[in-house]
Amino acid sequence: MSDERPGKATAITYRDSGVDIDAGNSLVEAIKPLVKATRRAGADADLGGFGGLFDLKRAGFRDPILVAANDGVGTKLKIAIDTGRHETIGIDLVAMCVNDLVVQGAEPLFFLDYFACGKLDVGVAKAVVAGIADGCRQAGAALIGGETAEMPGMYKAGDYDLAGFAVGAAERGELLPRTDIAIGDLLIGLRSSGVHSNGYSLVRRLVAEAGLGWHDAAPFLREKSMAEALLEPTRIYVRPLLAALRATGGAAAGAIKALSHITGGGLAENLPRVLPEGVAARVNLDSLGDIPEVFGWLAATGRLDDAEMLRTFNCGIGMILVADRARAADVMRALADAGEAPIVIGDIVPPSGVKSSAKGKGESEAVVFTGQLAY
Repeated sequence: MSDERPGKATAITYRDSGVDIDAGNSLVEAIKPLVKATRRAGADADLGGFGGLFDLKRAGFRDPILVAANDGVGTKLKIAIDTGRHETIGIDLVAMCVNDLVVQGAEPLFFLDYFACGKLDVGVAKAVVAGIADGCRQAGAALIGGETAEMPGMYKAGDYDLAGFAVGAAERGELLPRTDIAIGDLLIGLRSSGVHSNGYSLVRRLVAEAGLGWHDAAPFLREKSMAEALLEPTRIYVRPLLAALRATGGAAAGAIKALSHITGGGLAENLPRVLPEGVAARVNLDSLGDIPEVFGWLAATGRLDDAEMLRTFNCGIGMILVADRARAADVMRALADAGEAPIVIGDIVPPSGVKSSAKGKGESEAVVFTGQLAY
């Protein structure tokens, strides 16, 4: 007769519950070369410790103020998961964090990621981390650590989620925005690469409404599939903005007074975040020229007016600088030298100084629009 006492039963291991420690170890080994490629002055420790280390003195700072930001990718991630295209989504993750650092005048120093899934697929995770490492190199930030969480029961098979954490620094007194933004200062726009990483719940809804699949040709970019077109990664503006700041006198008293990263809320809600009381931003939509065709397709498919587009998407402008009018030419030149194609898109005006051509529900007087979006 067999002995069926509980003490003699077969052990139920962590692997049996759905968590594979060996797979996690394999991933750490696979990404070590990717992480090493992001090293910079101040970040020299190897991956695998309980925490990442960074030496501010070695990075060249004397009296630094630390600036931190964290973000995710949103439901753009679903397109990557549904189509198996994981190579660039990590760039989006880094971009959403480091672009928020640089607008405060801070140089991104290091980055950490959080990757959560139901069942760890080492190949998928490595592809995602490769994109994160690429984004870190673009931003000049070191990837000094992260966390991989395998959580069966929390996520469906194949699903994963991402969060990113970035820390930067600026010398004391060199933070943006400044309080001396004045009527007459100019708004300078930098082009986006497309939708970036905001508004994708609406984007995915409109793709479904149009009866399109991710592998179908994009109506607005026929040489690419819908997935390829909509997974175009978010631009990282760190290097050209830092170069322009340094070339025009720095953040404390130079030509650049503020920077605005155009993310969720679009132009309508992000510009007011950097403006002091007593002024408003006037954006001339006619100056944007022909914006990326994806926005025209979204507007037509969703029957969206300009006001709704401007409070949901970047509409072709991913970053805006507020520059001293007398020195705006210097800023434009510095940006061009850094590889950008800047355009003057408006100016600073008194509140209620002009009637907006795209007034939406709940929109404040801090930003007004003239002209129309050209699709």
